[in-house]
Amino acid sequence: MNSLVIEGSPKTPSINFDGANGAFLIEGRSIPENSLDFYKPVMEWLDSYINEPQEETNVTIKLEYFNTSSSKCILDVFKKLEAIFKRGKKVIINWHYEIDDEDMLEAGEDYQSIVKIPFTMIEDDE
Repeated sequence: MNSLVIEGSPKTPSINFDGANGAFLIEGRSIPENSLDFYKPVMEWLDSYINEPQEETNVTIKLEYFNTSSSKCILDVFKKLEAIFKRGKKVIINWHYEIDDEDMLEAGEDYQSIVKIPFTMIEDDE
C-alpha cells in the first residue's frame, strides 16, 4: 500500500501515513482555512487502508494545537481506525501532549472516551 505524505505548514499538520508498515503520524498545528478540504485526502487514503489494514496500526498524534473544525476531522480519522479495531486488528494511538498542556491532555482523553481504541497518553517535556 502506498504512503500518504502531506508536508506541514504553520496552519496545517504534517501527515505521514506509511501503509506498508501501519505507522501513522499527525504532527504540528491544525488550523487550516478549510479543515474538510485539508483532511479529504486523509479520509480517502484511510478508506483504502481500511480494506487491507496491517495486523497492527500504530498512530502517533503530536499536535500543538487544533481548532474546532479540525477536531471533527480528527474524530473522523479515529472513527475510521475504530472500524479496523472492531475487526480484530490491533490499533494503538499514542497521544502526545506537552508537560503543562492540560487542554491537549483533556482533548486526548475526550477522544479516547468516544472511540473504543486504547490510547496511550505520553507527556512530552518539550
